[in-house]
Amino acid sequence: MMRTLWQLIAFFSISLILTILLYWSVSRSSEAGTKLINSSSPSLSAQVTDEIQQGQDILLNGRRFSVAWSQWQQGDSLRTGISDTGAMQLLGLELLSSDRPDLQPVRWFSSENRPSLPILARFIAQYRYLDVTELIQLAGGQIRTRGNTLEVSVPPAQIDNIRSGNQNWGKRIVVDLNRPAFWQVSQVPSEGVVMVSGVASPSLLAGFKEVTASSFSRNIDEDDLGGGGNQSVNSQLFSLENTGNFTKIKVALPTSHRLSVSSLANPNRLIIDVRPDVLTQREIVWTQGIIWRQQAINLRQGLRESVFPVTWLEIDPKSPNISLKPITSNPNSQQGTASLVTTARTWQVAAAINGGFFNRDNQLPLGAIRQDNRWLSSPILNRGAIAWNPQGQVIMSRLILQETLITASGNRFPLASLNSGYVQSGLSRYTPQWGQTYTTLTDNEIIFAVQNKRVIGQKVAGKVGSGIFPIPIDGYLLISRKNAVSPNLLPIGTPINVESSTIPAEFNQYANILGAGPLLVQNRRIVLNAAAEQFSKAFQQQQASRSAIGMTERRTLLLVAVHNRIGGRGATLGEMAQLMQQIGAVDALNLDGGSSTSLVLGGQLIDRSPVTAARVHNGIGVFVRP
Repeated sequence: MMRTLWQLIAFFSISLILTILLYWSVSRSSEAGTKLINSSSPSLSAQVTDEIQQGQDILLNGRRFSVAWSQWQQGDSLRTGISDTGAMQLLGLELLSSDRPDLQPVRWFSSENRPSLPILARFIAQYRYLDVTELIQLAGGQIRTRGNTLEVSVPPAQIDNIRSGNQNWGKRIVVDLNRPAFWQVSQVPSEGVVMVSGVASPSLLAGFKEVTASSFSRNIDEDDLGGGGNQSVNSQLFSLENTGNFTKIKVALPTSHRLSVSSLANPNRLIIDVRPDVLTQREIVWTQGIIWRQQAINLRQGLRESVFPVTWLEIDPKSPNISLKPITSNPNSQQGTASLVTTARTWQVAAAINGGFFNRDNQLPLGAIRQDNRWLSSPILNRGAIAWNPQGQVIMSRLILQETLITASGNRFPLASLNSGYVQSGLSRYTPQWGQTYTTLTDNEIIFAVQNKRVIGQKVAGKVGSGIFPIPIDGYLLISRKNAVSPNLLPIGTPINVESSTIPAEFNQYANILGAGPLLVQNRRIVLNAAAEQFSKAFQQQQASRSAIGMTERRTLLLVAVHNRIGGRGATLGEMAQLMQQIGAVDALNLDGGSSTSLVLGGQLIDRSPVTAARVHNGIGVFVRP
C-alpha cells in the first residue's frame, strides 16, 4: 500500500513539474510566437532568430513520413517544429479549437488534471509549425537532423494488454501502455490500421491472429468511402502484428464505420473506437485570413434526417497576406495528375482544394482554368465557374468562352474550345499554355500552325495519338476535327486574328477562373440545374463524397469537403447545396467529387485518409505571404 502511495506521489509530482515547465516555456515564448505570425515588429525580431534548417521528411523510429519540419534558435534553446497537421497525423496529437494562431492546445495522453497541453505555434513559409521540443522530450525521445530529414528516436512503449468491448454506438478497443506513445491511423472502407510506437509480447501477439482479406468482404468504393453496400465482418474485430519498433493494430470496419483514436493517462491507454459518427468538432484560427472548421451538420428533409461530417476552410481573400490561384499537377503542361498534397507542395501553398473535372484516361482538363489572365483550359457546356481577382472580388455563374477566328478577307470561323481535353467537332485552338507539343486527340485531324498571327504550316494527321506537333512559342495550333475547316480555307500565309470574350462579360475582368459545376447556390437561392449544365442522369442522382467552394455574406470563401452521412452514403447535389447554405454560403459551386474530393492544409489532407484519395488534375491553392 505504501509503495503504491509513493508511486502515485512521484507520478503526480513529475506531471506537475512537466506541466509547469511547459506553461513557463509557452509564457516565455508567447511574445515571440506573436511576432512569428506578424514579422513587422523589429523589437520582437531579436527574440527569435531565423530558422536554422527545414525539410519535408521525418524518420520516426526508422519509418519515413513526408511531413514538414523546421528548427530555429530561441535564446539559448534549439527549438524543433513539426507542421500542425503533420503532427496530428504523425504523433497522434488531437488539435483542439483555438482562436490564437500562435498557440495550439492539444490533447495527448490527457488526464483530468491536464485536459490539454498548450503548444507554441509558428508560421513559416506556408506551414504552421508546432514547437514539439518538450513533447518529444516528454516521450523520452531524441532529435537529430540529417540533410532534409529530421530523425526522431523514441523508446517504444510496452503494450501490456489489449481488450475490446461493445458500446451502444459501436465497438471500443483499449490498448494498455506503460508510457505515452505516438501513433498513426490509416483507413479504407473495410479496414483500418493503427500503428503504435510500441511493442507487444509474443504471448500477447499470439492471442490475436491476423485478420485476412478473406475474413470480410472488401467492397471498397472510393467515391463514397464505403457508405452503403453490404459487408460481412468477421467476428474477430482486430489483429496484432509486430513490425520492429511499431505494433500494427489492424481493425475490421463494418459498413459506414470509421476509426476514432484518442489517448488517456493515469494509466496510459490508447482508445480505438469503431463507430459511424467519427468527427472531431473544431474551430482553429490557423493564421491571419484562414480558419479551419469541422462540424456535424444536420439536414432534415420531411421526416428524414441525415447528419454529415463537414470539413472546411474559411478564407478571407481581402486579407493582405492571402492570395488564391488555380494550381495544376503539371506546371509545364496541361497533361498530368498527382495527389493534391503533392500539387500543393509543388506550388508551395498553405492550403488547397481539388478543382474541376478532367479525363482520368488521358489526364487532360475538362473545364475552365484561367490563371493570371492566361487560359490554361476553356469552359465547356455552359457549366458553373468561379472567378476572383487580387482585390478579393469574387463572382460565380455559368460560363461560356466565345472565340472567333477572323481572316484578313473577312472569313469568320467559330472556335469550339481552347486548350481543352473536351473533344468535339469544329476548330479548336492550343497555345503554349497547353505545353510544348500537342498530340492528336481524334483521327484524321488537320493541323494548322500559326505564328505572328499568320498561318505558317498545315498537315493532315493520322490515327488518334499518332501525331505529335510542336506548338509555336509565339503562336498556337489550330486543330480542325471532322473536316470542320479544310486546308484550302486557311492556306499558308493567311493573316488571321482571334476575338475572345466571355459570357457573362464580367468574367473578362477576372484574372483567375476555375470551372466545375453544377452551380449550387446564387444570391442565397439554390439554383441547382445539373441537366442545364449537361451532366448525365447518373451524375445527377449520385450520392458521393463532394467538394465545393462558396462565398459568404462577409465575402469570405469557403473550401468545403463532405463525405458519407453518418450510417450511409455521401451527399446528393441537392443535399450539398443545402449544406453549403447551412454553413453560410450565399453563392456556391460544386467541384469535382468522389475520390477526387481532397482538402489540404499545411501539407496534409485534413478531410480523409490519404490512401482513399485519387490523383487529380487541378485545384485552387491558397498562398500566404509572410
